[in-house]
Amino acid sequence: MSVLIFVENWDGKFKKLSFELVSYGAKLAEMLNTEAIALSIGPVENSELEKLGKYGAKHIISAENADINVFDSQAYTLIIADFVKKQDAKVVILSNNNTGKALAPRLSVHLKAGLGSGVSKLPLSISPFTVYKKVYSGNAFSNVILKTDIKIITLAQNSFELIETGNSAAIETANIEWNSSSVKTSVNEVQKQSGKILLTDADIVVSGGRGMKTPDNWGPIVELAELLGAATACSRPVSDEGWRPHEEHTGQTGKIIAPNLYFAIGISGATQHLAGVSSSKFIVAINTDKDAPIFSAAQYGIVGDASKVLPKIVEAVKELKGK
Repeated sequence: MSVLIFVENWDGKFKKLSFELVSYGAKLAEMLNTEAIALSIGPVENSELEKLGKYGAKHIISAENADINVFDSQAYTLIIADFVKKQDAKVVILSNNNTGKALAPRLSVHLKAGLGSGVSKLPLSISPFTVYKKVYSGNAFSNVILKTDIKIITLAQNSFELIETGNSAAIETANIEWNSSSVKTSVNEVQKQSGKILLTDADIVVSGGRGMKTPDNWGPIVELAELLGAATACSRPVSDEGWRPHEEHTGQTGKIIAPNLYFAIGISGATQHLAGVSSSKFIVAINTDKDAPIFSAAQYGIVGDASKVLPKIVEAVKELKGK
């Protein structure tokens, strides 16, 4: 019996969410009195794989096959399912990102396993196996009981702390036997964004809404983001108006993010927007309307005109940084 954690890599490197998954899986393994096994698919250097052990993985499997050089949900499902059986895993953990959302339902059907998606805490109970998740755009929560022999969990990003254990894990290299004709996905072109922090990776996000009045007023938002090493974002009306690129749109119909700190500047806080940012650890809101819904979700709020408040925040940050 074991807990199997699928850790995604990006060009052979792991990100914070990978270590978050391992930390979560290691703690869950303790609850079940078993071991946490991390599974990586694709070429990754041993020095990078060793980092997973520091967060509690007791055993690390590095699975490779030259014919599988892009993410293919069908292929990955069969590969992961095979390792679930080989390792006698009773719990499978994935991230609740695009990759995890593509894999988890397929694995659930293939393994006849119950699925708890978007979980944000350790199980409330092992018997019965009960997981906690937010529902209704974060306005409520649900306790879901998984009754199947094998359970699948997708962990909401930034919902579990990183726990370094100092553990040294054994690394096993496994060659995947695979027919390249079975892989249906192909990549024709890759365009990488450079010189800018990706929204999904950012610890801090500075976001603006229609309350900024015009795209010409966006300068202080960009400046604050640069000072804080943050990503920039916007509400849907802003991207629809063409003030900012659609890739910056956060919300139910845009990117779902969970940074440590989210600045909502001139954003009213409609339900659709809050659905995409409600998992942020801290929300700072600036709005002229004291009754704006964003204030009910924010830990800190300033009632005022963003065009007057924001430059003062920028100056205060510069002073703190000695710039």
